Amino acid sequence: MTLEEKIKFLKENIEPIDDQIYGNGYRASAYLTDGTYIPCVRFRNPKPLTELAIRRFDEERKGKGIFSNSSGFGYEDIVENFVAKKNSINEYDIDRIEKSPFAFPKGFLGKIRGETTMSWTGFCVKMNDGKIFGFGSSFLFDFFQMPKNYVADDITEIINHSYISKEGTIKEHKIGFSSQREDYDLSVIHRERPFFDCYIKGL
Repeated sequence: MTLEEKIKFLKENIEPIDDQIYGNGYRASAYLTDGTYIPCVRFRNPKPLTELAIRRFDEERKGKGIFSNSSGFGYEDIVENFVAKKNSINEYDIDRIEKSPFAFPKGFLGKIRGETTMSWTGFCVKMNDGKIFGFGSSFLFDFFQMPKNYVADDITEIINHSYISKEGTIKEHKIGFSSQREDYDLSVIHRERPFFDCYIKGL
């Protein structure tokens, strides 16, 4: 794929996730030029992040940064966070892009609302064959590990704040990740997947 073809594919085939700070995120999979398959890649325009970094660096230099006053982070820590703590892929190292089997459709992703308890959201997912699986995340919702032989497009329903008990029944999930009920089965929870960012101008 050329750069223009990559942008066209993302805009025509991937529904973006809105983010007022970082801009639209297009979740997909990618094959690198050496054949390596990267199943989870979030594509964005670099402009929002660049503008945010410039603003934050300027605030820190002038002593107006909120983080340096409240958390003890200094100027170098803020710069490091922007430039050295990201999983990223260069656009020119990507040969082609396709839909990711691990990216929930936007409509279903929007049904996962609120924390079940602090720093944990548990929910169940119903598939097109009627089977139901437990999912959960402490923070990230861009990509999820899927049950064997299923992809994200197989989802038909989100049952928010619920879990699959050890007996295999669906129960309301009132207790979070750090303090489960006795019938809470961690082995059947499908968690968030790590992913890479790729920034493309013009996206």
